[in-house]
Amino acid sequence: MPKVKISAHGCYVPPRVLTNDDLEKMVETTNQWILERTGISERHIADAGTATSDLAVEAARQALDRRGIQASELDAILVCTVTPDMFFPSTACLVQNQIGATRAWGFDLIAACSGFLYGLTTAAHLVAAGTHKMVMVIGSDTMSRIIDYTDRNTCVLFGDGAGAMLIEPLAADDDPQLGFIDFLGEIDGSGGDYLKMPAGGSRLPASSETVAQRLHYVHQDGQQVFKYAVRKMYEVCKGLLDRNGLAAKDVDIMIPHQANRRIISATAERLGLACDKVVINIDRYGNTTAGTIPLATRDAIESGRVKKGDLVLFAAVGAGYTVGASLWRWAY
Repeated sequence: MPKVKISAHGCYVPPRVLTNDDLEKMVETTNQWILERTGISERHIADAGTATSDLAVEAARQALDRRGIQASELDAILVCTVTPDMFFPSTACLVQNQIGATRAWGFDLIAACSGFLYGLTTAAHLVAAGTHKMVMVIGSDTMSRIIDYTDRNTCVLFGDGAGAMLIEPLAADDDPQLGFIDFLGEIDGSGGDYLKMPAGGSRLPASSETVAQRLHYVHQDGQQVFKYAVRKMYEVCKGLLDRNGLAAKDVDIMIPHQANRRIISATAERLGLACDKVVINIDRYGNTTAGTIPLATRDAIESGRVKKGDLVLFAAVGAGYTVGASLWRWAY
């Protein structure tokens, strides 16, 4: 079975910025309150008429350009999102058509904030099986479309953004130690009620009553989610490292889902990772759900914090609950 690598990336955030000062004028909150509890200063918000697929297409095109290939060379497209343009057709179909990926099949993957990590793992196994040569994984969400901007507990947290990565086999002249190493995942549906969008599916179809009750927005029990995320992000990272005979000192960089600065810091402290080994960019983007890991990876690459040969630890916890961590030896 061929070894698998990440060979290129691309990211896009909409230009409009919503700052904490802006939110002070919208709900009962303050810049200090938001910063102390989340670490967020600003987030990007898509303009009216801009959808999840639009962000995804921009990120995908960047990744293709960086790799120097045409969309027609893609074998599959995986779009990780909880904010699809519509229930069907899938966002993957919309992206495929827009970028001209004439040979690709694909699908949407729903795992909330763990979505991109689950997509990477799925793509890695498609390529490792020898059935695919080039898979595009995109994490894209327009969370502003499902956020209640009268609820100060959720509206301060989320932003819009997208990121993409290309997955392909290691080349013959690549170092065989590079690429995908391992993944550890978990789901726990018993926590589903703590973070969800209650209406819009088959359980509670859209109606005048569900709209009036504001059930088409994100509902969250922040305290429950926080406690679970702090515990499980550590546990999944520790379990993955232990399974591969590794320790925190072996990790060159950790790129976690950007939900809350305190969650990330607590995880790093329990693992024994120094601050300079952990990527945090939530201050500029907020929680973009499936977009956070590729956005954080882009920033780490551009700042020189990720280099070829580095051991990279990705980790995420999301609604569902969904949990995951993966190890990669960076290939470019």
